[in-house]
Amino acid sequence: MHPALMVIMALGLLLGTTLALSTSHWLIAWMGLEINTIAILPLLANKFHPRSIEATVKYFLVQAAAASVLLFAVITNAWLTGEWSVELTPHPIASNLMILAFAVKLGLAPLHLWMPEVLQALDLTTGLILATWQKLAPFALLLYLAPSKSGLLIGLGLASALIGGCGGLNQTQLRKLLAYSSIAHFGWMVLIMQFSPALSMMTFFLYLLMTAAAFLTFKMARATTINQLALSSSKYPILTALTPLTLLSLAGLPPLTGFAPKWLIVQELVKQGLPVVATLAIMSALFSLYFYLRLAYAMAMTLPPNTMAGIPHWRLLPPNASLPLAAFTAATLFLLPLTPGLLALMTP
Repeated sequence: MHPALMVIMALGLLLGTTLALSTSHWLIAWMGLEINTIAILPLLANKFHPRSIEATVKYFLVQAAAASVLLFAVITNAWLTGEWSVELTPHPIASNLMILAFAVKLGLAPLHLWMPEVLQALDLTTGLILATWQKLAPFALLLYLAPSKSGLLIGLGLASALIGGCGGLNQTQLRKLLAYSSIAHFGWMVLIMQFSPALSMMTFFLYLLMTAAAFLTFKMARATTINQLALSSSKYPILTALTPLTLLSLAGLPPLTGFAPKWLIVQELVKQGLPVVATLAIMSALFSLYFYLRLAYAMAMTLPPNTMAGIPHWRLLPPNASLPLAAFTAATLFLLPLTPGLLALMTP
């Protein structure tokens, strides 16, 4: 893709997200989401490979369906209440339709089937954008929309946490594993959204850091399957040593950064009188822990079969942009003591 076109697409992504986040009118928020969708389509089809084109078509059709439902819900809400403001509580019928539309855009279960298939056909850089930036605007609008007591949100969050944990158990493709990881993490965010919006925002921020570290690690290692991770130990020894810690932070083990949001979410769910939901969420985290441990074992404790002559790598490795990876990895490993400050910063 031409660099000028790449800049235009990046500005379109920035414009769409900013428009959706800054407006107080539902129609303008819908327009921002549509600009966001249109701007990423050329990035999805950048390689002109049949699988990329197929993923682009799938993504466009799913997002168009979600946008149609959202537009119908917005017009229905304006017809029933006479209001277009995002800050005001919408009519219950329109509110449930909006939640379902945002669930499709975020890839929440059971409306998640498009996400692993689309992410599998993309390169890791575009997949990172799809798993993080593209979900910022729908997540923020859903955060505005979240009612005080909604069984629909709890059901979507719990189903996403469970299916995201179970879906990655039998996968060997890294991009599909990261897709199910995204589904599970957003399930945790949606579970706590109506009780503690600040905690949900902090969880999203930490998820962005941890997921960026994982995507950039796999991109530097040039790995798309679990078996290819075994080739990284001789080429990137330091990265191989740090990656298991990054993956365990995604799993939520202490004393790493990912432990804080899961612990606080479980604590808040118990305070709200939902111990069964908290227990099921913890069980889903155990499923996720299993496939993160598989990745860590494959990368740090497995060597591929080779001859002695094939072990030395005489070719110089091409330079990589390691500064973003170093920053995201450091935040993933060492940000746990600062999470109370982050939560206080995001509390209005």
